[in-house]
Amino acid sequence: METDVFEQMAKRYDSEDRIELAKIIVEEIRPLLRDSKSKSLLDYGSGTGLISLEFTDLVDSVLLVDSSKQMVEVAKAKIAQKGITNTKVLHTDFTQETPKLKADIVLLSLVLLHVPDTKKIVQELFNILNKDGMLVIIDFDKNDKINHPTVHNGFSHEELKARLSEVGFKSSEIKTFYYGKNIFMKQDASMFILNSTK
Repeated sequence: METDVFEQMAKRYDSEDRIELAKIIVEEIRPLLRDSKSKSLLDYGSGTGLISLEFTDLVDSVLLVDSSKQMVEVAKAKIAQKGITNTKVLHTDFTQETPKLKADIVLLSLVLLHVPDTKKIVQELFNILNKDGMLVIIDFDKNDKINHPTVHNGFSHEELKARLSEVGFKSSEIKTFYYGKNIFMKQDASMFILNSTK
């Protein structure tokens, strides 16, 4: 009975469009995780785990963190169904409180655009990373067609790199890797991948 409820919830969140977009993002991130067998990955704003559950074979452990209780429950059900043993979930919001966590890799996929104070969140994530840890951000390039009171209209590469070096990241590489139709607030948009070293 329980699993039916989660199946329904997962279906609601994991629309076909989201699943397709997640596949594209996963393909882009996988090469970055090539030599990460001994490393811990923290996915902040993980949702139902569509992306980071695809990396459980590449890293030592995965922690899915989301501020939505329902998303976390769906992710938990997926982990149980798939019999994944190296993955945990945590329901929390780093913009309110930061638990004492450490990770070698922090992933932020299509999350930054929802966080009002981007500098504060990258500072929190910097603090969570171990020395020489890696931050991976996937998000939308700046898009002037989008105007929303609570969502950033994407990010300029230079601004984001500057913000990361302000909080202490040593180096950042960023590139646009995908253009899609109606993928950002029903507008055509492009996505970038950024990786930074602490």
